[in-house]
Amino acid sequence: MVQSLIELRDITKAFGGIHALDKAQLRLAAGEVHALLGENGAGKSTLMRVLGGEITPDSGEILDNGERIQIKGPRDAMARGITLIHQEMALAPELTVAENIFLHALPGFISWPKLRARAANILRRLGFDIDPAAVVGSLSVAHQQVVEIARALSQHARVIVFDEPTAVLSTQDADRLLEIIGDLRSTGVAIVYISHRLDEVYRIADRMTVLKDGQWVATKTPQECPIGEVIRLMVGRPVDQLFGERKTREAGREVLRVHRLTARNKVRNVSFSVKAGEVLGLGGLVGSGRTEVARLIFGADRCDSGDMFLNGNKIRISSPRQAVNAGIALVPEDRKGQGVVLDMAIKANITMANATGVVAPLGFIQPGRERQVVEKLAQQMRLKSAGIDAPVSSLSGGNQQKVVLAKWFNHGGQLIILDEPTRGVDVGAKREIYQLIEQLSEQGLAVIVISSEHHELFGLCDRVLVMSEGAICGELWPDDYSEENLLSMAMMNHPSLSHAENA
Repeated sequence: MVQSLIELRDITKAFGGIHALDKAQLRLAAGEVHALLGENGAGKSTLMRVLGGEITPDSGEILDNGERIQIKGPRDAMARGITLIHQEMALAPELTVAENIFLHALPGFISWPKLRARAANILRRLGFDIDPAAVVGSLSVAHQQVVEIARALSQHARVIVFDEPTAVLSTQDADRLLEIIGDLRSTGVAIVYISHRLDEVYRIADRMTVLKDGQWVATKTPQECPIGEVIRLMVGRPVDQLFGERKTREAGREVLRVHRLTARNKVRNVSFSVKAGEVLGLGGLVGSGRTEVARLIFGADRCDSGDMFLNGNKIRISSPRQAVNAGIALVPEDRKGQGVVLDMAIKANITMANATGVVAPLGFIQPGRERQVVEKLAQQMRLKSAGIDAPVSSLSGGNQQKVVLAKWFNHGGQLIILDEPTRGVDVGAKREIYQLIEQLSEQGLAVIVISSEHHELFGLCDRVLVMSEGAICGELWPDDYSEENLLSMAMMNHPSLSHAENA
């Protein structure tokens, strides 16, 4: 039996009569990486907020080396060596790296050279040469995460919780972060690793605990529990059911053709077309230019040269408003910053792209009609919420993404671009989003999917264009789908433009 450093036993917490946690449990050992898995809403973050002192449980107990303790708040948790690194980083962007690392313990009199030297020493231990005097807001996301880890080490952390730490990182930065976590484990730190990326979990985890509906389901090692079994424990269905049986789609007329799109060295002579009812994938490494192409089509960025044709007619889109009026929709990579208005109600978000069906002749919203339209869409999306009057901020990541999709379902249109449609979304919600994308295709929309998850592209798309260094460097059809083929194209140093010309 594993000797526990920290044990959460029978933790129960209800909000408004709804149990977020119901006798949940977790046992952490020193020097292990313990993955905490489950769908959005399974209780993972709530359980970790209990551990971090942010939430007081209704019942249950916490043991530290076998001794029952009470964690009275985040400061108390930090004093006990427990640090939470949330998905949305808690750094002061206007302060320096050194100030952020020691923000919890800045003395009245500060020797700046000594403070920076201490910060540099911790950063070097992590293998990074980051300037301690640099302003944190000027750093990359990956380096900001390193600063958060350095802050945890400055507090002599015994337990560090990582909540979706690689969700916004490139492949290379994610690999480096996993190396850092491995190094921390070797020093005796207990790591809790929350991630929907099961490939990462199986690379780094010593044990895995699955939660479902706030309850403990199982604790397993990766060796004794294959990925398919973990997914079944999480959602009640095996992995091969995530995508439905591949259908042979009959593509219709050409909806969009782009020819030699070029923009500021980020997009180079990109040409392709997509037809009604077709699901076209854009693959490649992070930074290959996929998102930049989407933004050019949607009018969010200006192109230096190139042409676009919609239904055979040459068009010029210079703003998102023009794109929406033309029937083009974009579900952006950053759903919180660009896809929804978090503080607004679900119903307002869903109707904002097309209020025609809910507005009276004099321009007033018709509440009854609005409710009818939105509730029908919410039911179609299987949206889990307290009601359509609730703010979008109250929803899980997967349900926020469904609101964005519902907005464009309500809009109609003829082309929809989905940029990382399931990023940060649990396995169960992914399955539902995949079904919604299939519905869009069946309704005759032309669909473009951008994804860093290669199996997602292969499961959804009729063909995949591979991008590298801002250009299309290859095209894959279902018979050629494999990660090896995609990566070999994406990692070419000098992309061939012949595929683009012939698309």
